[in-house]
Amino acid sequence: MSRTRWRLGLGATAFLVAAGLVPAPAHAEDVTDYAITVDPAARGAKIDDTMYGVFFEDINRAADGGLYAELVQNRSFEYSTADNSSYTPLTSWTVSGTGQVVNDDGRLGERNRNYLSLGAGSSVTNAGYNTGIHVEEGKKYDFSVWARADAGTALTVSLQDADGTLATAREVTVTKSGWAQYKATFTATGTSSDGRLTVASSAAAALDMVSLFPRDTYRGEPNGMRKDLAEKIAALQPGFVRFPGGCLVNTGSMEDYSAASGWQRKRSYQWKDTIGPVEQRATNANFWGYNQSYGLGYYEYFRLSEDIGAMPLPVVPALVTGCGQNKAVVDEALLKRHIQDTLDLIEFANGPASSTWGKVRAKMGHAKPFHLTHIEVGNEENLPNEFFARFKEFRAAIQAKYPDIQVISNSGPDDSGTTFDTAWQLNKDAKVDMVDEHYYNSPQWFLQNNDRYDSYDRNGPKVFLGEYASQGNTFKNGLTEAAFMTGLERNADVVKLASYAPLFANEDYVQWRPDLIWFNNHASWNSANYEVQKLFMTNVGDRVVPSTATGTPSLLAPITGAVGLSTWATTAAYDDVRVTGADGNTLLTDDFSGDASQWTHTGGGSWSVQDGQYVQTDVNAENTMVSAGDPSWHDYDLKAKATKKAGKEGFLVAFGVKDTGNFYWWNIGGWNNTQTAVEQAVDGGKSTLVSKAGSVETGRTYDIDVKVRGRQVTLYLDGQEWGSFTDDKPAEPFRQVVTKDQKTGDLIVKVVNAQNAAARTAIDLGGAKVASRARVTTLAAGPDAVNSETSTAVAPVKSTFDGVAGKFSYTFPANSITFLRIRQR
Repeated sequence: MSRTRWRLGLGATAFLVAAGLVPAPAHAEDVTDYAITVDPAARGAKIDDTMYGVFFEDINRAADGGLYAELVQNRSFEYSTADNSSYTPLTSWTVSGTGQVVNDDGRLGERNRNYLSLGAGSSVTNAGYNTGIHVEEGKKYDFSVWARADAGTALTVSLQDADGTLATAREVTVTKSGWAQYKATFTATGTSSDGRLTVASSAAAALDMVSLFPRDTYRGEPNGMRKDLAEKIAALQPGFVRFPGGCLVNTGSMEDYSAASGWQRKRSYQWKDTIGPVEQRATNANFWGYNQSYGLGYYEYFRLSEDIGAMPLPVVPALVTGCGQNKAVVDEALLKRHIQDTLDLIEFANGPASSTWGKVRAKMGHAKPFHLTHIEVGNEENLPNEFFARFKEFRAAIQAKYPDIQVISNSGPDDSGTTFDTAWQLNKDAKVDMVDEHYYNSPQWFLQNNDRYDSYDRNGPKVFLGEYASQGNTFKNGLTEAAFMTGLERNADVVKLASYAPLFANEDYVQWRPDLIWFNNHASWNSANYEVQKLFMTNVGDRVVPSTATGTPSLLAPITGAVGLSTWATTAAYDDVRVTGADGNTLLTDDFSGDASQWTHTGGGSWSVQDGQYVQTDVNAENTMVSAGDPSWHDYDLKAKATKKAGKEGFLVAFGVKDTGNFYWWNIGGWNNTQTAVEQAVDGGKSTLVSKAGSVETGRTYDIDVKVRGRQVTLYLDGQEWGSFTDDKPAEPFRQVVTKDQKTGDLIVKVVNAQNAAARTAIDLGGAKVASRARVTTLAAGPDAVNSETSTAVAPVKSTFDGVAGKFSYTFPANSITFLRIRQR
């Protein structure tokens, strides 16, 4: 059945009009017609219970000050600078009187080297996270401190904010000259998010591991999770928890264990540092530029997974860096130590309480195994050959001792390109069980790539989509992710695991956007993307029911737009820019022998004509775009000469430039001068169309030639064809998938309508005998709607629909995700 009516609105649909997908209508209509045909007699792919999960990485201060419920920041006085070159041990602390941080033989432990020497009659105050320490009236808070005092002392511990006392002060008597732990409990007499914890001493004393914990943690676990944040994870009913990273894992993993590195680990993450009594765990300046304690460690990750009924999925380093870095360890002894660490980790998770590492787990309070079944080696490595040589050693050792453990590999940091292709071929050749793919792309990309996994080899390695997200937390982002997820489910025989990333963001400490759950020290809220994930994760079904739907025809109109020049963290010079139409007519020529009046500066940086070249001189500026020409240009050749002067990257030549948020550019020597790629920007969100490894030389002049013909683009570098692409995939706003819940017998019809028009849809259930009433869950909002601490613009609405039959019609609202649960009779 074909469409009988078009309604083209704004947002994604406006892009389709602008791209020439269909002619712009003379007037806006209310409804677009579609058809869905279901084949209930056919058997689609089985969907595993673990298909959807969550990925937790300590980014955006997700652990300390977040999921980990500790209220005291820098409780062990171990903070250091981001590069670990020097200490900042009094971060978040203020000393009144005399006091200094000491690192000597009197320390509490080798991994806990600093302590505070506090003078008689002095005090120290902690400011917590965000605006301060959050307490709620009537709730209990457990204080503890490790202390010693040669002559004994009384510690007065108090909670207050600028308005006064938040709990009755407690007195703790230190009786020993050696280290011992002392405890007290507060009951808050007021509510505040600006609290401060003060410890005052009547005599000289040494303090370490100063802690304040809410009694009301998730499931009442000691050293546990902040309740509201853990409950949000549990509400998703995730099938797995991937942890602890991410870039956190594989950067800095080349450092060995030693007494010297126990406190200065150069951003390295070692799982053995994160278990045992918390006072014996390390604190580390991590990859994301801040300090993390390991109070939330591997034991707590396993325990959380068990508490929410999810499969634990740890990631271990392969000694090949990723995340924009290129380095592979050559130290075989260190490699063997990491392999042994991985075997020890499996024993820690699964070994009997009598085994070496099972005994450690049992001593921590969990005698029974955690039932680990999957483990991932490596994360986003940029050197696939080097990574894979090490991966095979890890896999061989694991399979030899634990043949039932599934070992997961990865395909690098991007959804395509030379690294991706090389990694996938290596994985296929080695018959790897599962490959982890990561990508963060524009909403446009997610609408265009619903069919990504349709053509994957059904007999090859399975896919773990370990990290993905579109570039924002608006409902439009959630809509496009939902459209893509229908394709994940349709291909559940290939895509076995999937998790949005990142999971958490503390609103005052953000390194990465978008994020699933946002919080501060007193509140948390679900993003629009969270509501999408929850709807899919709690209505998965057990098997796909094959179905088809009418779709959008391919793009027909040519790529149109002006041309542009840009740089990114680099200074560069351009010369001899010429744009020639396919008919040979000159559209633009500029040798910069005069001024630059033909160019409009739309980005940052500092541009000027110097010695007959157009030069961008700010080495720190990003996206310094200047553009020239007519946005209606199409079918043209763009030629230019480009020379890198200094900086981290190369240069960028743009074409198809409509405005500052909509263009294509050839990024030559990007990603710290390691890759060359064509990126497309749509409404400010960029996605990669084609990518290869490549760099540029400083001081060398390159000849650039971009040929735009219709929707095909061919690119030449120094007279040699570099690559080409055809941008003709429709950004389909209407997507659907149908699954069956074996337990209830329900057919679950899942429809995404990512356009500003209602979708009047004829649904044919293929002869299935069904009840007339369906249970309906709908997410609908404006495309720019955003959830916040004070506003929930995107939330599910439940209803019923009484018009179900073998063939029926349903109108899906504009900008909506709708799940119809239809009972079969």
